Amino acid sequence: MSYFQHEKQFIRRRGAHHRPRGTFDKRYDAIKGELTFTETHLPALLEQARVKLPLAIDIRLLIDSLQMTDAHRQEVLEACRQSPESSIVVVHGTDTMVQTAEVLGRAALGKTVVFTGAMVPYSVQGSDAPFNLGFALAAALTLPPNAYVAMNARIFRWDDVMKDKVEGTFKTKSQVSHRGEP
Repeated sequence: MSYFQHEKQFIRRRGAHHRPRGTFDKRYDAIKGELTFTETHLPALLEQARVKLPLAIDIRLLIDSLQMTDAHRQEVLEACRQSPESSIVVVHGTDTMVQTAEVLGRAALGKTVVFTGAMVPYSVQGSDAPFNLGFALAAALTLPPNAYVAMNARIFRWDDVMKDKVEGTFKTKSQVSHRGEP
C-alpha cells in the first residue's frame, strides 16, 4: 500500500506511499500570523495509532493545494504510476483534492489510490486529521483499484465527489446539486 500526502506527501505500504500536504500539516505561525508548513505529522500520527503495517512515506510538494498547478497534479500522477505499490493514500489539501483525484481517476492506473485530508489542521484541537488518515488507510487496503476521496467517514469515487464549501464536507455531486430540495 502506498500513502501520499498532499501539500504533498505519499505513504505506501510495502505492499503504502504518502504525498502532498494541506490543512492536514499546517501549523500556526504566531510571528507571521498565518498557517504555514514546517514538517509532516504523519510519522507521529501513525505511531500514535499503533499502525504496524510496512509503510513507505514519500513527502513532496509542501505547498497549499490552492497553489497547485496542472504540472503539480501530473507530478502526483507520475509518482503514483511509478510506485511499486498497488494501494496508495494521498494526503492532500481539501480545496483542490477533487481536481487531483480526477487526474488520477482518468488515468486508470489499476491501483487503489485514496485521497484524504483535514478540514481542521492536526495541530489544532478537534482536528479531523487522525480519523481521516486511519479511515483512508483502511479504505486503501479494502477497495478495488480506482481513485477515491475518503473524508468525513465516507468514501467517494473520483468522478462523483465535490467539496461542499457551505457545510465544509464532501458529498456526491448529486447531493450538492439538490441542496434545498426535499
